[in-house]
Amino acid sequence: MIEAAIAQAAAQLERSGVAFGHGTDNAWDEAAWLTLWCLGLPLDTDPASLAPQTLDSAQAQALQALLQRRISERKPAAYLTREAWLHGVPFYVDERSIVPRSLIAAPLLEGWLDAWLPEQGGQVLDLCTGNGSLAVLAALAWPQVQVDAIDISADALAVAAINRERHGLQARIRLIESDGLQALQPARPRYDLVLCNPPYVNSRSMAALPGEYRAEPALALAGGEDGMDFIRPMLQALPEHMNDGAALVLEIGHERAHFEQAFGPLQALWLSDAEDGGDVLLLEKAELLRWRAAQGRSPGA
Repeated sequence: MIEAAIAQAAAQLERSGVAFGHGTDNAWDEAAWLTLWCLGLPLDTDPASLAPQTLDSAQAQALQALLQRRISERKPAAYLTREAWLHGVPFYVDERSIVPRSLIAAPLLEGWLDAWLPEQGGQVLDLCTGNGSLAVLAALAWPQVQVDAIDISADALAVAAINRERHGLQARIRLIESDGLQALQPARPRYDLVLCNPPYVNSRSMAALPGEYRAEPALALAGGEDGMDFIRPMLQALPEHMNDGAALVLEIGHERAHFEQAFGPLQALWLSDAEDGGDVLLLEKAELLRWRAAQGRSPGA
């Protein structure tokens, strides 16, 4: 029985002490993912609907081999299957980029950000795009917009290109290799909405990450001593690339205390909190300009 195979796989994962957080947060869901993948079934299949079915010997061997790799290599399951899902949308992934899991996906897909885009057209920037998942979700959610997707890593952009092609969005997503905003020309283009899931893990937390997270590119995770190394210069420079009325949606995970210590006067709209798995905030251009003026610094200072 397939449910019994999932239960046995979940027990193996539990005993092994693997860490979750790359698409699942518990042993049963991860075991179901790996079992269904070995069977070539959609990952949203209800195992109970397969009750009369059993794994044949080849399928059972394939599942056991996959479980052994998951346990011994301590890699996210997505790296082993070369596929991850974010809010029901499939993405290719490998070790060149982190596994799709951005907390920005929820407010994006639930329509919370629609008000910051014009009814016709519109420009969206996905800064630190990695695997390209947020750029793809934005293009799917808003068929009228054009999306620029920036990353410092050529390897990550190669993965993003695969996902752009997989979803047929070559004409609407432009991939740009850049260290932050450096490759963008002053004043052009100007964006209506900026999505940013930057490296924000502080150095102490980086040192304590389990193997599954250490298997991901550190460049996409490590944010320096307080996690804010990328965010500081980005907040200073970003207003020059935003239209009036534009907004930044920024993921900072569990770094809210460090964010507030670094940028206390900023008046942010918090879209989620740690109970949802981490924090996401929204900052409008006007607030960024007010904060920057209060610091008494120009973008190049």
